[in-house]
Amino acid sequence: MEFRTIIEPFRIHSVAPIAMTTQSQREKLIADAGYNLFSLHSDDVLIDLLTDSGTGAMSRNQWAAIQHGDESYAGSPSWLIFKEAVQNLFPFKHIIPTHQGRAAEKILFTAIGGQGKVIPNNTHFDTTRANIEYSKAEAVDLVIAEGKDPASKHPFKGNMDIGALENFIKVNGVENIPIVMMTITNNSSGGQPVSLENLRAVSAICKKYGIPFFLDAARFAENAWFIREREVGQGNREVADIVREIAQLADGMTISAKKDPFGNIGGWLAMNDDGLAMQARNLLILTEGFPTYGGLAGRDLEALAVGLTEAVSHDYLKYRIQSTAYLGNALAMMGIPVVQPIGGHAVYIDAKALLPQIPSLHYPGQALAIELYTVGGIRGCEIGSVMFGRKPDGSEVASAMELVRLAIPRRTYTQSHIDYVIEVCAEVVKLAPTLTGYTIVKEPPALRHFTAEFAPL
Repeated sequence: MEFRTIIEPFRIHSVAPIAMTTQSQREKLIADAGYNLFSLHSDDVLIDLLTDSGTGAMSRNQWAAIQHGDESYAGSPSWLIFKEAVQNLFPFKHIIPTHQGRAAEKILFTAIGGQGKVIPNNTHFDTTRANIEYSKAEAVDLVIAEGKDPASKHPFKGNMDIGALENFIKVNGVENIPIVMMTITNNSSGGQPVSLENLRAVSAICKKYGIPFFLDAARFAENAWFIREREVGQGNREVADIVREIAQLADGMTISAKKDPFGNIGGWLAMNDDGLAMQARNLLILTEGFPTYGGLAGRDLEALAVGLTEAVSHDYLKYRIQSTAYLGNALAMMGIPVVQPIGGHAVYIDAKALLPQIPSLHYPGQALAIELYTVGGIRGCEIGSVMFGRKPDGSEVASAMELVRLAIPRRTYTQSHIDYVIEVCAEVVKLAPTLTGYTIVKEPPALRHFTAEFAPL
């Protein structure tokens, strides 16, 4: 029997206090932060939906594993436990630990990037794109058309456009494409999954042309759950088996283990190529640490090993996806335009549709995110022209979508917290016609959304 109420498949073991603030206090706090939600003190946030990266709650078994961690510099048994857990799901020959996902990206693109290189993806996320562009290579997005339409209900809007990929290879030349990447789930297009059929097709094209195929697999378990739930013929499979098949289609991967593997820190780079692995390990030693810890403590390695087993639990994933949909469906029922269908780790509000009076380069997503904070203390994240509008040559182009992501940390908030978020969104919608845009008054040359300062127009 199925019951309507979604219950958390865990009990609360430890709690952290939330500091309550008033709207007038928050108006001053956000102004003092240069109207950048990244610059707020987390103590001044009631419900923090800025990111699901490293913000989840670890289990008692993970905390127990931390006590078991061995901090030997080289050859720690914690490294062997971690490596075995990774290769159980991702059976790549070389596993290279890093302190988080962007470190894996930095090492990979330092090794394979460079002037004249082009790297296609369904949609590159911010640090991936930045690390590619820092190497002087070009990052290109080839997501299907439905992935650019917030209202489309295509079940796998994260898919890569197969025809566009093959044409891309023919136009740019195999010699200029060091790898093809796929981000699962596709964060920038609304946390949308990629189908197994699409992954197989991309893998086949890569093999046809002799181009390595890499995964950006931060939310691999959520993607595998969507495959199980939505793709014909996959409904009776174990999530872990789907993950292994996805891995076997690829030649390597990067991952931020701060997402699905329940890490507060950590990541890794993996591959089968011996020569590339040697280059990567040399860079790792220069920047991260010895190859058997890679910028992580032994306790972190062991916590991640446990987290990997918990990430593919069907009970957990069912709760995770249903509870995200609970928020998304409630907003949609109120008439708030959200990216459809609801993704795995976050709900994405379509700020362009909600605030049509604000031009893209006046940053409607930023305006909406600021209002959510001032009205109710909710911290979300703009994913639009602030994050992606600035090009490497310094020009600015409006993003295809102007979104506000409400990313839900894993095992952190209860249903009452989410009900509060729904109430705050309802109040903000009433104010939507009165909202105006923002301008950037100070910004760094790359990844400006983290530290830029804004002023209201």
